[in-house]
Amino acid sequence: MKKARFAVIVLLLAFCATLFPAFAAENFHIGVVTGTVSQGEDVIRGAEYLISQYGSAQKGGIIKHITYPDNFSSEMETVISQIVGLADDPLMKAIVVVEAVPGTAEAFKRVKAKRPDILCFAGEPQEDPAVISAVADMSINSDTLSMGYIMPLVAKKLGADTFVHISFPRHMSYELLSRRRAIMEQACKDLGLKFVFETAPDPTGDVGVPGAQQFILEQVPAWIQKYGKKTAFFSTNNAHVEPLLKSIAQYGGYYVQTDSPLQGYAGAFGIDLSNEKGDWKAILSKIEKTVVDRGASGRLVTWPYPSGYCIVAGLGEYAKRVIEKKASLGNRSDVVKALSTYSPGVSWNTTVYKDAATQVNMKNFLLVYQDSYVFGKGPMQVDKVKVPEKYLAIK
Repeated sequence: MKKARFAVIVLLLAFCATLFPAFAAENFHIGVVTGTVSQGEDVIRGAEYLISQYGSAQKGGIIKHITYPDNFSSEMETVISQIVGLADDPLMKAIVVVEAVPGTAEAFKRVKAKRPDILCFAGEPQEDPAVISAVADMSINSDTLSMGYIMPLVAKKLGADTFVHISFPRHMSYELLSRRRAIMEQACKDLGLKFVFETAPDPTGDVGVPGAQQFILEQVPAWIQKYGKKTAFFSTNNAHVEPLLKSIAQYGGYYVQTDSPLQGYAGAFGIDLSNEKGDWKAILSKIEKTVVDRGASGRLVTWPYPSGYCIVAGLGEYAKRVIEKKASLGNRSDVVKALSTYSPGVSWNTTVYKDAATQVNMKNFLLVYQDSYVFGKGPMQVDKVKVPEKYLAIK
């Protein structure tokens, strides 16, 4: 009788192990902090995928996901307290913040003072590289500087003769974004493109997102009339992208880069992607068919995989591997392997950020980018382009 009971218990334990294979043996947690879905779907999808792989900490897994307020600029103390609060969990061994909005550096500083054993990772940081690098174990950003050359190059290859860069003072106060603008201007000059800077409302300002988007809708026809249909556009703000894509498809011109196929396309073209959620190849294919059908083939450009999704999931994966001693802290190759786990078929170009003032390489701040994909045309192979050093030295 005892043997029979023992056999039943063994079978029950084995059955439970099949239900929760990845969650039973772990003795650590990883905090993942992102914006809400209204700020960007990509990062939420990255967090969701990590939870699907490794389970929620609240249910026996390892991922503890929280979101910071939409008005993070005016609620910085809330952002800081949320991040620092994760250190109260005795099992917490790493914290990943994407986008690492202003306040993240201060939060990491307080986390390290409280729990030096916790690894801190920043994705797409919005604070100066020197500031975040002083407290983060690793930071990853889209290669803003290389894209300052790559985007005008793509515009030229597509047939543009003018490049319009759209932004506002808040973004131009960020070091990487202001340096990218300077690189773009020089690249346009060298490539034979006319460079134009246009100012648009900041969506976090008084007019909000609706007012900023309405401004773009009203201005694009005038800009096309002024600069011509061979004009390439780029905005530093995600909220501007949807009206830009919609208007460019209608009036002419090019949009030379989104860092995600989700960035503006569904709204601009009225595409329902609910059935394709998380299937990036299917999403790319469905958007491409619509873009081509609307007559915008060869004029709209994206990255095949969302940078926010890849950086959230990639940094979470990298953190896990470092904790488990399956990857080395600061090893570029290990970071790329983690990113590639969530972007099959895409290669990543990586460089170490070099401080403009000191010319010192920040080994814990990596810049990454993937190939550009033109709807109706295909990959541009720009991930293999070697950006001339002179552009990366521009301040």
